[in-house]
Formats: sequence, C-alpha cells, structure tokens
Amino acid sequence: MKLPALALALLLLSSCGSHKSPTDSTLVNDQKSNQNQESILRKQLLEISDSAKGTVGISFFCPEDGDTLSIHGHDHLPTQSVYKLMLSMAVLDQVDHGKLKLDDKIHFEKTDVVPDTHSPIRDKYPKGIPDLPLSEILSATVSQSDNIGCDRLFRLIGGPKVVNDYIHSIGITELNIATTEQEMHGDWNIQYTNWCSPLAMVQILDWIFKKSNAAPSGATPVYLRKLMVETTTGPKRIKGLLPPNTEVAHKTGSGPTNKGITSATNDAGIITLPNGKHLILAVFVSDSKASEEVRERVMAKVAKAVYDFKTLK
Repeated sequence: MKLPALALALLLLSSCGSHKSPTDSTLVNDQKSNQNQESILRKQLLEISDSAKGTVGISFFCPEDGDTLSIHGHDHLPTQSVYKLMLSMAVLDQVDHGKLKLDDKIHFEKTDVVPDTHSPIRDKYPKGIPDLPLSEILSATVSQSDNIGCDRLFRLIGGPKVVNDYIHSIGITELNIATTEQEMHGDWNIQYTNWCSPLAMVQILDWIFKKSNAAPSGATPVYLRKLMVETTTGPKRIKGLLPPNTEVAHKTGSGPTNKGITSATNDAGIITLPNGKHLILAVFVSDSKASEEVRERVMAKVAKAVYDFKTLK
C-alpha cells in the first residue's frame, strides 16, 4: 500500500531528526581520544623527567598537523651551545644580504686560540689555525660545537647582541643571547644570561624547517639544516632510542658541573618520521643532580615517547 505524499514526507523528517550526523559524532569522539592520548603522554613525560632531579623543559610541535605539547615551555633555561644555532642563523643572514660569503677566508688571531675549551678546529691545526673559509668555521661550530669557531663568528658579525637582535627581529623573543663561550667559562653565573624557553627553541627550529623547505637547493637555510643533520655531538640524547637511520637535524648544548649540579644538558632538533612528516622537539635538562648517563637517558626516553605518540597513534 502506498503512503500519501504528506505522510511519507513526515516519516522521512522524523527519521532524520532522530539520528545525529555520523560526521559530528566521529569528530567529538576523535577530539576526546586525542585529549586522552595527550594526557597519557604528558603523564609519561613527567614520570620520565623525575629521574633527572632537575628541571626538564620539553616542547614539541608537528608542523604538518599542528600537534603540540609543552612542559616548562616558558621557563628561561640556559642554552649553552644550542645558541650556536642562533649564531649561525645570524651569520647566514649576513651571507644572504651580501655582507659575507661562505668562501670568505677568516683570519684567527693568536688571542682567539685558547686552551681548555672544546675545539676540533684547534685540534685539527695544532701548529696554528690558518685562515679558514667561513663555511668550514660554520660547519665546525654547528656540527661539532666548536667553541673557538663560535667566538670567532661572534667577533666577525659584531658580538652576541647582534645575534640576539636578529633572532628578536624574526619574531622570536623568549630568549636572550648575551655572552661568548669564553666569557661563560669565566663565571658560573654568566651562563644563565644566555637562555631560551623550550617553546622559543621550537619556534626557531620551525623557522628553519619552513625556510629550508621553501628554499631552493643550495640556499642558506638548506645549508644550515644539512649542518644540523651532520651533528656529531649528543648521539645518546634525542637520537639515542630512535630507530637507526632516523634523520635528526639537531643542535646540542652542555654545561659544567658544580657541587654536584649540572647546569645544562640540551638537545633540540627536527626529526623526520617514517611517514615523511616531521617532529620538532626541544629537551632542556637544567640544574640537574643526576649523572650524565641518567640525564641523557631521560632525553632519549622523552624523544622516544613523543616519537611513538606520533607514529603509533
């Protein structure tokens, strides 16, 4: 028996009104699931951080999907050699503006070559550092964390304030770069004048990521990211528990130990995930009473937990 047209219309309207949209329901469930997963991850990261016996600043951001999470994200934590990355950005900006060239030969004065500091450049040239191309100094400063190369670059472009002003000019302000490596070696407290929040560190890495992706091969952001991939320091930090051959473009920083407290054990980088997406991560362990082995293990576990969060969910 056929229903009258009016009755059929009323039946259809009633049927539509009694069910929620599948799309709306799925969206609500997805949001709740993501919130639960992030809550579990945050708890996991806090538990991992406990063994560091200090402040563990963590921030991550995934540029392709916007996932982000921070713990002590706005804390002002000592950068140590991580600030060589910001220094290199400022140097390469001067290359981009024609003030410097990567093949410029840079002269070292005798006063530049100091003992009792980490310097692969000095060790490579024990009879005296010759004039070196800017590219070689940048490579040693970023990839090998050379302190003499770092301070020569500071002197080349006008000092830490020039670097600080440059980073602020690109819109990243939650950091301060005030002194050279040599100045930090003279006084325990001076190192704390060079600080950066984990959130600002992630902003810096995101800036490098976006610039290097948009630039042609051979451009300075691509060159800088290559130097970061070639980093030899800190293999047991954020790289420590990641799958072999995972690409990590990163920069480390390490502070001294005084009365059982180590000021800084840092690592920050761009991790390429198996699906081709990326994880930008900063882990700063500050004023820690734990051993170096424990501090680095904390960093490796943090990186692995976030990596798994992004690859297994």
